[in-house]
Amino acid sequence: MYHYTTGDLDKKTMYKFISGSIIPRAIGWITTLDEKTEIVNAAPFSFTSGVSNQVPLLSMAILRGANGEPKDSARNLLEYKHGVVHIVSEDVVDAMNDTSAPLPADESEVVFAGLHLTDSKTVRTPGIKEAKIRMEVKVYDYHPVKSPDGDVVTDFFFLEVTDFYFDETIFDKEKEYIDVAALKPVARLAGPYYATLDEIYRKDRPN
Repeated sequence: MYHYTTGDLDKKTMYKFISGSIIPRAIGWITTLDEKTEIVNAAPFSFTSGVSNQVPLLSMAILRGANGEPKDSARNLLEYKHGVVHIVSEDVVDAMNDTSAPLPADESEVVFAGLHLTDSKTVRTPGIKEAKIRMEVKVYDYHPVKSPDGDVVTDFFFLEVTDFYFDETIFDKEKEYIDVAALKPVARLAGPYYATLDEIYRKDRPN
């Protein structure tokens, strides 16, 4: 096997190794609201995962840009403490990709991508109407991840879900079951590559 010591790697190479190894990854497609300007920001972040069901928590790591400043989503979460996380399915993957465009803070990616907003129940941030699953969230905890030099390089959030929304086409109301095959979720790989589900198979845990 090829071997690398992380101390010998630059940041670009380490990102390639992590994003190319930890696959597939869920995409946390989040809207946040700048309450001063009322501009809704939307952006996808693939360093996203579930944390707990005892407290309904998601994690989201938002890497900072080359200038070291928080991205718009992180800045809004830090200041206003709420947002809406959406699951990306095949029918919205192009719009999701459009929202990754590096727009200035005074322009909405929602408008740029031709998406539509829908009101939330618990938080002020609206959700994306086209998404088949969305979760209203509030910031539960925050941890700035720092480099050895003490600079913040990643804004790491624990987000508490306050409300779930499921489209009727992908949800069995009687069984409270999400139909993954109907949802057709999209996962992030490395670089510009994404993946969809192939064969779904079952493995029961040993007793």
